[in-house]
Amino acid sequence: MTAPLFLDLTHTSHSQARTGIQRVARALHTELAARGAALAVTWDAYARTWRPLETWESANLAQTTVGAKRSAKWPLAARLRGMVRRRLGRPSPFDTPPPAVNSGLLETELFSAAIAAVLPALFAHARGPCVALFHDALALKFPELAPSKTVARFPAYLQELSRFDGIAAISADSRDTLLAYWNWLGLRDTPPVEAIPLGIDLPPTAPDECNPLGYTPSEPATPAALPTVLCVCTLEGRKNHLVLLDACEQLWLRGVRFELRLIGMAQAETGRTALARVRALQQAGWPLRYDGPVDDDTVTAAYRECQFTVYPSLLEGFGLPVLESLALGKPCICSAHGPVGESARGGGCVALNEVNPASLAAAIERLLATPAERAALATAARARRLKGWAAYTDELLAWQRTLRRS
Repeated sequence: MTAPLFLDLTHTSHSQARTGIQRVARALHTELAARGAALAVTWDAYARTWRPLETWESANLAQTTVGAKRSAKWPLAARLRGMVRRRLGRPSPFDTPPPAVNSGLLETELFSAAIAAVLPALFAHARGPCVALFHDALALKFPELAPSKTVARFPAYLQELSRFDGIAAISADSRDTLLAYWNWLGLRDTPPVEAIPLGIDLPPTAPDECNPLGYTPSEPATPAALPTVLCVCTLEGRKNHLVLLDACEQLWLRGVRFELRLIGMAQAETGRTALARVRALQQAGWPLRYDGPVDDDTVTAAYRECQFTVYPSLLEGFGLPVLESLALGKPCICSAHGPVGESARGGGCVALNEVNPASLAAAIERLLATPAERAALATAARARRLKGWAAYTDELLAWQRTLRRS
């Protein structure tokens, strides 16, 4: 059996958020733990040491409750325990006894400056290559759409990635952006960067002869009073909800009958305007449902109940909801560009050259009025061979084994 690698879950193990990075981190933890291939670790700022996850942190990873904030939370008892340990001068768990041989380090998170300062201590314990996932460059490309703290932090973060032995970008677009930035900085001794597209949660339904991949039918078994158009993503600037809301209002004003259902937490800084617009449209009486953050079972049920999905995002590292929609046989209206465009090219999507109110409204209206087109897109979606987390983990580990420890 392969020796376990360190899996840094400092933020994810203390957060109830289920946005993109947290979902990737949890999925990798589940896959690697099942194989006995990872030791999940966290930086304990109160004890000032790296250590394996405690029982309460592992329980947080496993729970299905979804929080409304991305922030990490440490119970008072855990903070006090760490401070007492530091006061007593107890050594790191990695120092006594000496750490077992491991196969390296996997950094899944967009780590903070505080974590960057202590990563060398974790590197020192890794006997194999240290790899970081690179998700996206939103704060670099569209700083006006990103939280101000992320924008301020991002240039240093991109340089800190060069300290790893390899970078696994989650899309070709993310890979190219990182390499271009490093080249612009004039960095020469940089690690290899490989584009390894993410996996998704594949449908759990059993396959049959007519439906060999186990996907659900393209239309809801019991249609609602109004057909539902679903959008699953965080309410934040880059997700482009304002354009989607404008498009839907245009259609409602013209008498097109449908419900728009939104699922996802609202980002406090960049999602405030979209959230206010949602409330205004609801108060005006339009059929708009906003569920906020919900658990995975609720998201899956929402996919099954809708006619199709819309993903209006301007910039992604990958765009998990596009493929998750297709995995459940539901067509998706999305951008034709960037990582989302990479996913759309396989079929099942209406890919737009421009994601603006007019183009979104036209695509939504056409799909609502044309069951035959929806059915054709659903067939194309079900025909796709999509990658699950097990296959993604296989690819990631295989590539990591080709790297050399610096």
